[in-house]
Amino acid sequence: MTDYAEEQRNELEAIESIYPDSFTVLSDDPTSFTITVTSDAGENGEIVEATLKFTYIEKYPDEPPLWEIHSQDNLEDSDVEDILTLLQQQAEENLGMVMIFTLVTAVQEKLNEIVDLMKNRREEEKRRKEEEAEEAEKVLFQGTVVTIENFLLWKARFELEVTELRKRRQKEEEQGGKLKLTGKQLFETDHNLDTSDIQFLEEAGNNVEVDESLFQDIEDLDLDEDDPDFDPLEMGSDED
Repeated sequence: MTDYAEEQRNELEAIESIYPDSFTVLSDDPTSFTITVTSDAGENGEIVEATLKFTYIEKYPDEPPLWEIHSQDNLEDSDVEDILTLLQQQAEENLGMVMIFTLVTAVQEKLNEIVDLMKNRREEEKRRKEEEAEEAEKVLFQGTVVTIENFLLWKARFELEVTELRKRRQKEEEQGGKLKLTGKQLFETDHNLDTSDIQFLEEAGNNVEVDESLFQDIEDLDLDEDDPDFDPLEMGSDED
């Protein structure tokens, strides 16, 4: 009959000696502890870290212990999921044997792989941003492709804007007294101008005074009556 308690005590002593600086006991009943696992430094000095929490169950190691990621640093959600999957796989493969060291070693290797992948992630992110910038630059230089639909939409919007601008300018000119009407527009807007001359004559009583000094005596004019083209009537008409 397997003495589970004895196997667990022996493993716990071994684990404490292997990871003296990263091993912490949380409770004795049930036995629960944490081990902090840190990756090797990457190309630019970056590291990733995960603190694993293990809890013995009564029939460990014939049944797997409980585990969780107690805390982590620089890991993405997908990395955390990968580590949990890895722990499950390793536990199934090592049932019947104490396995904490094996589980921690597997996580250590996984963290090192993640650090190596961080370089590829940075390069991929850089390449993605460069591609986005190139696409944005192409759109800037190419502009919008003209189609019948978007041209008609633009034309309607443009004509509406021009009409509104004209109305606004006309209103501003009217309010500022800057709108000047032509003679025709004056007669069309003020019908009193049609009879203004007649009204003037009626008010004067048809007594219009003429200053005769403004006209020359016809005898003083140098007229050649023998001229075949001479016509007094034409003279009169010119004076009128």
